[in-house]
Amino acid sequence: MAEIEREAMEYDVVIVGAGPAGLSAAIRLKQLDADCNIVVLEKGSEVGAHILSGAVLDPCGLDALIPDWKEKGAPLNVPVVEDNFYALGEAGEVRIPNFPMPPLMSNHGNYIVSMGNVCRWMAEQAEEMGVEIFPGMACSEIVYGDNGEVKGVVAGEMGLGADGKPGPSYEPGMELHVGQDTTALGPVFSGLFRISRGRSLRWDLGVFAGLSERSPDHILKANIEFEFY
Repeated sequence: MAEIEREAMEYDVVIVGAGPAGLSAAIRLKQLDADCNIVVLEKGSEVGAHILSGAVLDPCGLDALIPDWKEKGAPLNVPVVEDNFYALGEAGEVRIPNFPMPPLMSNHGNYIVSMGNVCRWMAEQAEEMGVEIFPGMACSEIVYGDNGEVKGVVAGEMGLGADGKPGPSYEPGMELHVGQDTTALGPVFSGLFRISRGRSLRWDLGVFAGLSERSPDHILKANIEFEFY
């Protein structure tokens, strides 16, 4: 099959996945460098479409990332007012006192939220800072440079048949070339494994990052290696 020709766009950072991790990364990078050119890819038709919605959220992360989140209208509107624990059985239920429960089981100060709505709000904050967000554009392929380094991703590829080959309505999408790729947890079991073949992946600040040889000076906390058989 002939090599597919695609248009290419250049970014400083491409983030795959517009969930809480990806959007937090985009916002934090913009806070550190307002001139950083960032794009976030989201496979869902809109931000929040593929988020498991119900959650009890500890706002400490938002306190650190966006201290004035209340003034900016973050959708955290239902505070937790009571924790009850029960042992359930065939005969019914027995209330367990709260005092023997570990501190992590106390939700006072937390909020009951729709994570889909939280992500949509975070996307609005990111866009106001100049982050580009492309919904409906999944990352379908990793792009490598001449020396095997991660160069970018292919986004917006559509029309592949069940055999993985282009069909009659095939659209090749575009290549997004970057200095740093970031995969935000959600796509761990797709593009992440393709990156990891013959390469090292590293974990830092809540996101997986496929490191380009152009940025060897990044400080990382751990190294994760995969073996394939």
